[in-house]
Amino acid sequence: QVQLVESGGGLVQAGASLILSCTISGRAFNTRAMGWFRQTPGKEREFVASISGWSGFGSLYSDSVEGRFTISKDNFKSMLFLEMKNLVPEDTGVYYCSGRKSPEVSSKTIEYDYWGQGAQVTVSS
Repeated sequence: QVQLVESGGGLVQAGASLILSCTISGRAFNTRAMGWFRQTPGKEREFVASISGWSGFGSLYSDSVEGRFTISKDNFKSMLFLEMKNLVPEDTGVYYCSGRKSPEVSSKTIEYDYWGQGAQVTVSS
């Protein structure tokens, strides 16, 4: 059974930085794509970032976070990270760690097979 557990959320002021972590257990994700999504009340879950399961094949970001957020993973520790800089109030939401059975990056929620419970990030103005 696959388990994804997020940590590192919290309340920060605009302009601050924060790092989210996701601990992966139950299945090797070394060659599988991983992603981060976020959701606010009343809105659909939206794509934030994805990282390829193929080493060196890069990552994908939404336009709203490109240049401010960085996705990375540590295959040895089975962990996924999202480094967030220059946070703005619009970044507020519940952030979800997700995993695919495929190694290809994707921005589509429906293409992810595994999900964590989410971590709240609140950015105050």
